[in-house]
Amino acid sequence: MSGLMGDTGIVHEAVTELTLSAGSAIVWTFDPRTAAITWTPGLDALIGLAGAEDDQVRARLAQLVRPLVTAAGTDPAWQGYELEQPCPLPDGTVRRIRFRARVSALSDNRTLIGVATDLSSGHDKRQELSDRYRLLVDLTPDAIVVHQAGRLVYANPATVRFARAASASDMVGRPIVDFVHPDSLPDLLERISQLDEPGATSGASDTVLLRVDGTTITVESVAVRITWEGTPAYQVIMRDVSAQKAAEAALRYQAALVAHVSDALIATTEHGIVTSWNPSAELVYGHHAYEAIGQPIDQLVGAPLDPAVILGAGGVVQAVHRGTDGRLRAVRVSVASMDGGYVLICADETARRRAEQHFTSVVAAIEEGVVVTGATGRIESVNPAAERILGVTGQDVVGLASSLAELYDENGARLPQLRYPTAYTRRTGQPRNGQIVCATKPDGSRVWLSVSCRALNPDDEPPLAVVVSMTDITERRMIDGRREYEATHDALTGLYNRTVAIARLNPAQRVRRSGSTAVLFIDLDKFKVINDSLGHAIGDKVLQIVGTRLCGSTREDDIVGRLGGDEFVVIAHDISGPEAATGLAEHIRTELNRPVAVDGRRLHIDASVGIVIAGEDDGRQGDELLRDADLAMYQAKTKGRGRHAFFDVDLRERTHRRLQLEQDLREAPRRGQLWLAYQPIVDLRTGETTTVEALLRWNHPRYGLISPAEFIPLAEDSDLINLIGGHMLRMATEEILGPRQRYPGLQLTVNLSARQLDDPALVPAVREASQVSGLPPSAMCLEITESALMLDPTAAGRTLAAVRELGARLAIDDFGTGYSSLAQLMTLPLDTLKIDRTFVSGLGESRDAEAIVTSIIAMAHAVDLTVVAEGVEHEHQLEILRELGCDLAQGYHLGRPVPADQL
Repeated sequence: MSGLMGDTGIVHEAVTELTLSAGSAIVWTFDPRTAAITWTPGLDALIGLAGAEDDQVRARLAQLVRPLVTAAGTDPAWQGYELEQPCPLPDGTVRRIRFRARVSALSDNRTLIGVATDLSSGHDKRQELSDRYRLLVDLTPDAIVVHQAGRLVYANPATVRFARAASASDMVGRPIVDFVHPDSLPDLLERISQLDEPGATSGASDTVLLRVDGTTITVESVAVRITWEGTPAYQVIMRDVSAQKAAEAALRYQAALVAHVSDALIATTEHGIVTSWNPSAELVYGHHAYEAIGQPIDQLVGAPLDPAVILGAGGVVQAVHRGTDGRLRAVRVSVASMDGGYVLICADETARRRAEQHFTSVVAAIEEGVVVTGATGRIESVNPAAERILGVTGQDVVGLASSLAELYDENGARLPQLRYPTAYTRRTGQPRNGQIVCATKPDGSRVWLSVSCRALNPDDEPPLAVVVSMTDITERRMIDGRREYEATHDALTGLYNRTVAIARLNPAQRVRRSGSTAVLFIDLDKFKVINDSLGHAIGDKVLQIVGTRLCGSTREDDIVGRLGGDEFVVIAHDISGPEAATGLAEHIRTELNRPVAVDGRRLHIDASVGIVIAGEDDGRQGDELLRDADLAMYQAKTKGRGRHAFFDVDLRERTHRRLQLEQDLREAPRRGQLWLAYQPIVDLRTGETTTVEALLRWNHPRYGLISPAEFIPLAEDSDLINLIGGHMLRMATEEILGPRQRYPGLQLTVNLSARQLDDPALVPAVREASQVSGLPPSAMCLEITESALMLDPTAAGRTLAAVRELGARLAIDDFGTGYSSLAQLMTLPLDTLKIDRTFVSGLGESRDAEAIVTSIIAMAHAVDLTVVAEGVEHEHQLEILRELGCDLAQGYHLGRPVPADQL
């Protein structure tokens, strides 16, 4: 079988190319269709089977080139491959053989044509070179790594130091992206993708590496496409350029500092010739740098300037320079010597000098009085505002050693001079802020002042010169009384506010009164209708009238307050008992029920009243009594508006239960207290269960099984519905998988709350539940009540459409109890309509019920909706539904809700 088969010109050309590139080599071929292998003489000796039968040679050769055959299975014609394989010899040694091959496609035949070359000759020399290269790689300060298929396969010692790893073994095998900062990763991957052939090299590029300890290092890296153990790989050489980057940054900072410093920075030779001229110098003097460099500095600044003279005089002088615009500038010049010349800093103080002049003008113009006293206490200056406030003139008081006026404290007591604000600051250096004093003017009148003092120069030693500023607050003091009134009274009605009500209800205040105290929490019924329909102006007048009537219907010692909005409180002391409190509440309601005339309108109002009676030994604080009265008021509203109710312990217990349930419901999913019951939905044509509806249940550790009618509204009011709704969806999609294994076509229905339609996480939650559980969206049906859809049909339509795009089906629940309309059914992306149980329960007993159900079925079928009847309790209801053409039904007659494992 030896000898080369299929000798054509193209094959000969391919073999010649392989042979020339490999040197002395043996040629072989492999036909993948027939598994036929041919070779030229000498292959048996090369692979250690000299003189062996062809079958043995063929088997050994097939084993050695199997990786090439596999790789060439789908690659295009004339693709080249290279592979090095160890081959054991009879004497126990191992010979390394290099196999190089190409794919030949002659007609329909794809043949692998290759050569085999002995690499053993010259092995010692190559090993020596390899060892030297390895030593060089190990000793180089540059980091060198090899990565293959995205993972590190080699890292030299410098790399270990760069990465701050314990050893190379901590890095080898890990993804290369673990050691590259995310900002550098796109550029790195792009450069690697361009290395499409062995030996290809990328250009040098800066890369930020991530160290093992989380810090970073900037390196300059070069990547090379290589072969590692016969498979393509990439060698990356990295050099630490952190110090270089820092040095470059420092140079840039220094250059930026020179370029952006606000003072003119100028360098000259020892003879005053300019060698450097920064941008600020251009702004100050008007000469561009290219004009200034090489010119004498005194010509550029428009005045004599000898750096050596200034340096000899101490290095700093004040001067007046002139720019190209001809304007004079006040400049402070600082000079320092440097090698062969000088550096000058010319600070333009023109603006500061001008500001000082402006400041003097401003002090003279401001409304706040300003007085400056020297360290000896003598008055040095007084601005016009201080003259006006104190009723003096500067001519009369400047130079005096005493205060400008006698001072009194807020209680009217005269202050000794040692306690004057100026005396304290002059003695200690500490400022005084906003000290309130009363000063006597020369004409005998008094003025209230807010006085602040500051040391003119805090760095001096006491006694110090002091700047005194004063504001006339006489008018403000006059309105302080009004402000105190406003702090305790409602601005609209003039009644006491909530703060006063709470204070008067505290035990310390109630103990001064005899008998019990009744707290009446009053809330106007339907006041919002008046406010919204007639406007806030009308509403405000109504509230004022209510306040007047409350004052007129209570005793003189009773406290009447407005708590906010349309809520009022009456605090009545010395109440004999519930009968007296009831009489007071009814009397108040009678007064409020009288027609209210506002802007030609006659309005009728009523109120709900919550009552709390606190005995003399009741320890509740004022806010607690108001809270309990508020609870009683809401209890009165639940009985019907225009009523009163007393607070009792049971009401508090119900409130506490609600609060406790709200807190516990927040933890219920995590503690595994929520579970699902599944009720079957039956196909009325076949009698088979096609769908189950998941119904949420809560086993409370203290209260036992909580009704959904109690905890679902609680979840909606407290915004927990999205939390437990998402938990329910995930749990249902997982639990239904077991029953679906027994009944593959079984569908799942899950209820949605109106609040969930507003949750932007609803659609992602449905998608995630489907993906995690493996339940296809087409096996899910999400139910939403008709009333929930009507809250915001447009927004609900968008959300439901997004759910529908996932593949889930949609159902409208409790149909017929809301705003049923055919137009609504046509607008929303619905699949199923569920008839409310209130209509189903009347079937067989009421013609109206049957007519309504018939209409609903016809309307739903008209828009291709499937109809489900809820609440089927009797067989005759089932028969009527079949006759009416209803599609599906559910109810206790067909099956009660049970856990998933009992379906």
